[in-house]
Amino acid sequence: MAETPHPPTVPAEPFTGTALWYGPDLAGRDDWVLSLTAEHRDELRSALRTARARAATLLRMTVADFPLPLLAAELDRAARTLSEGRGFLLIKGVPQDLLGEAAASAVLRGIGQYLGRPVPQSADGRTLCHIRDTDPARDDPAPPAYLTSGTVPFHTTESDLLGLLCLRPARSGGRTLLAGASAVHNAVLQARPDLAARLYHAHRFGRPDEQAPGDGSCPVSPLVTRHGDRPSMRYDRARPDSGARAAPGGGPDGARAADKELYDLIEATAASPAVHLELDLQPGDLLLLDNHVVLHARSAYEDFDTAERKRHLLRLWLARHGDTDPAGQAAGPRFRPTTRTGVTPRDVINRRSPRAARRGCGRPSPRTH
Repeated sequence: MAETPHPPTVPAEPFTGTALWYGPDLAGRDDWVLSLTAEHRDELRSALRTARARAATLLRMTVADFPLPLLAAELDRAARTLSEGRGFLLIKGVPQDLLGEAAASAVLRGIGQYLGRPVPQSADGRTLCHIRDTDPARDDPAPPAYLTSGTVPFHTTESDLLGLLCLRPARSGGRTLLAGASAVHNAVLQARPDLAARLYHAHRFGRPDEQAPGDGSCPVSPLVTRHGDRPSMRYDRARPDSGARAAPGGGPDGARAADKELYDLIEATAASPAVHLELDLQPGDLLLLDNHVVLHARSAYEDFDTAERKRHLLRLWLARHGDTDPAGQAAGPRFRPTTRTGVTPRDVINRRSPRAARRGCGRPSPRTH
């Protein structure tokens, strides 16, 4: 899953293309919001009825099983915004009556298939994950951050595209934060040109919860590769202060210290009010983003006491349709980076364990997703 960059050179100039944006400039605008019409909402209900009538499982559902004759054109424009524009879009207005777990799962999967191919989010092959506080502290000393109510720091994930559908918000907090990779890159280049070269060095990335037990393999990639005037950024500290790790060999202490300085600067830059955009996702909001050009994070939150009111989002990872240049030789602004195909599942998928059930990402067998 490593990137295939152009010949590695330290950039002489910052990014200036369509993926360059700053949160304060977008906060008062709505050109990054698609509000569903009554016709779109009726179409989603009709598509769900079609999928159920055909007994289409989440794994085997196709575009034909979830027909969206009107909304498909909007999703095609959304795909271009993700791949050629600023890299994110908020769809508002998924009907309340489609936000039960079963219906929402089918709707998210159905919409997602117009944009890409669902890919695994964990070593046991889950392609749809429930984002909610499962109170795992009693039996898991280091739970994934998305299963807690704590802060999730800025990162990208191992898929081209990310979809987050809000079923219920928290009582307070839990805001989604977005930062453009171009803006972060440019700020690092301006503030610390001595560190900027390290953006193009190889690093390892991977969250422990996404790997099979005993599997130390992780993608190896530069933090940034250039594809015309669009960046492709891969960044993920598995947990605060553990850091992205240097590529094999680790490097001398000075190199590790420089990398830590770089990671700290990336996170401080992304969190800066001058760079990031905050979203308060509400029921029926579907956030779509391109992981190559947008980092995302989440603020800590306080939840409701009753289970039926607790914060709950659904997450889908997608490999974008037809993005890969197999030879890795194409050039120019429309060349896109190597497709990110999620986490490689284990060859043998175990039966669902109590711990997997608590983590709420569906059954390990891909047949049940």
